[in-house]
Amino acid sequence: MQINEYIDHTLLKPTATPDHIITLCDEAKQYEFVAVCVNGCYVTLAKEQLLNSEIKIASVIGFPLGAMATNAKVFEASQSVLDGADEIDMVINLGLLKAKAFKTLEHEILEIKKEIGDRVLKVIFETCYLTDTEIKIACKLSINAGADYIKTSTGFGSGGATFDTVKLMKAEVKDQLKIKASGGIKNTTTAKKYIDLGVSRIGTSSGIQIVLNPQ
Repeated sequence: MQINEYIDHTLLKPTATPDHIITLCDEAKQYEFVAVCVNGCYVTLAKEQLLNSEIKIASVIGFPLGAMATNAKVFEASQSVLDGADEIDMVINLGLLKAKAFKTLEHEILEIKKEIGDRVLKVIFETCYLTDTEIKIACKLSINAGADYIKTSTGFGSGGATFDTVKLMKAEVKDQLKIKASGGIKNTTTAKKYIDLGVSRIGTSSGIQIVLNPQ
């Protein structure tokens, strides 16, 4: 696979306008990225722009804090699918994880997966706020709940993906789940190292730079 086939071309800034999303989709078509990742309000627009292409649309849920009510997250996921999302990137409830409310957290992931059916579910951990033990637990909960991917970061936390964190996640899930690395990945060398570590997706707003300026 070429590196562009790993990239979720991402624009989640709160100031993103419809014109920015149209540009994002045009870039995704030009560079043949695997997906675009957008906020829920822009799923319909992205769907229109990517009509007759194979590029997937990922919508973020509970973004970026993960602290919304479960019913709100489920509804948000349902609406995104209705609007045309192929994939859902949901943020877990970090407070519940730290409070060891593991059954509640697993139930939330399960309910969202149930709502979206055979569409891809990526579970965002926001690993910069978690201990290694908490990351391992989040991996197990994601497996139990039927997720498809685990994902390192929103890109809005105090830190993004790290090689050590991805190694830890990979050791825990092995081949049971795929991994998406995101947050701070801005060059080809870094992206390729994550791929070598076993990630299946790279979430980045620097996809063009990664493809055009190998270093």
